[in-house]
Amino acid sequence: MDHFQYQDGRLYGEGVDLTALCDQVGTPVYVYSRQTLLDHYQSLSRAFAPLDPLICYSIKSCGNVHILRLLAEAGAGMDIVSGGELHRARKAGADPEKIVYAGVGKTDAEIRAALDAGIGYFNIESENEFETIAALARQAGATAHAALRVNPDVYDPDTHAKTTTGRKETKFGVDIDRAAAFFARYGKDEHLRLDALHLHIGSPIYSADAYAQAIEKALGLIDQLRASGFAIAALNIGGGYGADYTTDQTPPYTLYAERIVPLLRPFVEGGGKVILEPGRTIAANAGVLLSRVLYTKTGGTRRFVIVDTGMHHLVRPAMYDAFHFMWPTVVAADFVPSQRGLEMNLAGLETVDVVGPICETGDILASQRALPPMQRGEVLATFTAGAYGMVMASNYNAMPRPAEVLLNGDQWTTIRRRETYDDLTALEE
Repeated sequence: MDHFQYQDGRLYGEGVDLTALCDQVGTPVYVYSRQTLLDHYQSLSRAFAPLDPLICYSIKSCGNVHILRLLAEAGAGMDIVSGGELHRARKAGADPEKIVYAGVGKTDAEIRAALDAGIGYFNIESENEFETIAALARQAGATAHAALRVNPDVYDPDTHAKTTTGRKETKFGVDIDRAAAFFARYGKDEHLRLDALHLHIGSPIYSADAYAQAIEKALGLIDQLRASGFAIAALNIGGGYGADYTTDQTPPYTLYAERIVPLLRPFVEGGGKVILEPGRTIAANAGVLLSRVLYTKTGGTRRFVIVDTGMHHLVRPAMYDAFHFMWPTVVAADFVPSQRGLEMNLAGLETVDVVGPICETGDILASQRALPPMQRGEVLATFTAGAYGMVMASNYNAMPRPAEVLLNGDQWTTIRRRETYDDLTALEE
């Protein structure tokens, strides 16, 4: 799952004592495990090796340039959704031909930058967008490749409604039953070559069943398009693979691959290219958010633990009612967790609300959570925070964003310094 484990009652990330790390870099701080990032990327690559896929890491999940560089050097391409993410990918040294660009609201300036960079594929979300990109490519005298994002009307019932994207009623992509007409209208454009399909049905997806249903529909569409004279060179099956917010919550990659690889093997043997867009599944368990307890208090019948981070640094609990396992970084032997879960059957735990400093009632990281008793100054670790953590952080209430640290064995490096108050006003001067 990851390289964050307790040793003699103290939480270590790889070979680094995380409580001691906080004494040096302060809190709150996002801490990432280099080995966990590589383990997840390489395990996914091995599971799908029979397809020789292009694995494009989803920058929106965790976009620090140092992490992108690490994955690019390991062979990853990049999945981007903005001009800013293109800039990050280029800064990290990513191969432009291994970049795919999704997102429903690409601006003209972003499209021109992507054309200039020579990216691999634009993932097309609408007829109007295709027309715009094609026109800009024509103006630039460029030729680009496009993958039509189709909605197969497939979803995983365990995926949150706010992160389900494969239904017909979504802002993303084109209904699959409109795809043939889309190709008939645009499939012969000389400057934007429509020669691929793209799927993304949501995140996280904890079963291969939904992928199999979506891929079967896409393969049927490919047969139909080829019969009409359209060459389909690539199929991007998206991302969405799960992460372990609780112990063993997600199937191993091999179980996903057992269903998916046989379906796609004939496509690959026929010369087709398969693209994957993992993000959360690589980054989530690779990161923890460390914070200090500022105060404890009682309000009515509830006990509160107030920490120096909150919804401004990790918005998922407030936005999605998301569960993140939390535990102190230093505990007595009786409180060392044998697993991570919502229910921790240990004697002596206290039921508390873990809340942040933001002036919003919804600034709750955990509600009625059983934790070891905690006091002012102790460090609390929030696990599985590597994805959709720092990338969604804000300066709400004029709060600086945290530092980021990358672990490498018993060594660590600050890969983003902590913001200062001057940083908050720098663009206003």
